[in-house]
Amino acid sequence: MSTHAAPDAGGASLWRDAWLRLRANRMAVAGFVLFGLITFLCLAGPSIFTQHAFDQTQLSEHFRGPDRNHWFGTDALGRDVFVRVLKGGQISLAVGFLATAVSVILGVAYGACSGYAGGRVDMVMMRAVDILYSLPFTIFVILLMVMFGRNFILLFVAIGAVEWLTMARIVRGQVLSLKHAEFVEAARALGFGAPRILAHHILPNLLGPVIIYATLTVPAVMLLEAVLSFLGLGVQPPMSSWGLLIQEGAEKMDIYPWLLLFPALFFSAALFSLNFIGDGLRDALDPRAAKD
Repeated sequence: MSTHAAPDAGGASLWRDAWLRLRANRMAVAGFVLFGLITFLCLAGPSIFTQHAFDQTQLSEHFRGPDRNHWFGTDALGRDVFVRVLKGGQISLAVGFLATAVSVILGVAYGACSGYAGGRVDMVMMRAVDILYSLPFTIFVILLMVMFGRNFILLFVAIGAVEWLTMARIVRGQVLSLKHAEFVEAARALGFGAPRILAHHILPNLLGPVIIYATLTVPAVMLLEAVLSFLGLGVQPPMSSWGLLIQEGAEKMDIYPWLLLFPALFFSAALFSLNFIGDGLRDALDPRAAKD
């Protein structure tokens, strides 16, 4: 019994120390609160705070400024900007998290296999990553969208397919440093195969770096989606995203500034909060931070 207690207590202590450091980081806590509020508004706001549908048009009320009935005003078709900002947030957040999930799955699997195989296999796999790195990410995504169509599902798959390269490099470096550790050598001596060693002994020790980079990838993915929507290659009407709303608002910002102001505020607040969360997680999970 006693032989298993120490590692469990040590593991719990490490995660507890990380939690305490994270909780002491005021900017990270503020980021969590702000992002939680934005997420709640985007998910529950359209049914709680407004009776307007995001695609409901009222041409007689087009380009109305913010008032009691339309908190964020209306657009060219008389649609309520408030509900469209919240619905757009649902799309932007979904693309951010789903594309990040795709990039994490691809990057962790590819980097772990490359680092554990080593030798010539590792060299060939990483040269392929270097070649993909040399391609302009945005143009590559645009080509995918043009070739396979503008589909919402394809959008986060295409973005995730170009965001996994850095994750693969990070995981590969961590695996190279762990695959000769004593606990891995002991697992090999017991006859465990490579898949079991990777799944049960190496990948659990990569959880911290993966969480940190995944958190920082979400805002990068959301920004890329906004760029694509701004170029007209992202979400298509009547659906909306923050990038699409910003693109529509930028065309009329000199006459109807609220069309740009409100989606830009929500988008900026989400990006800032996610970056604060990512920085807080990095400081909390970084082993060197424990020495401070």
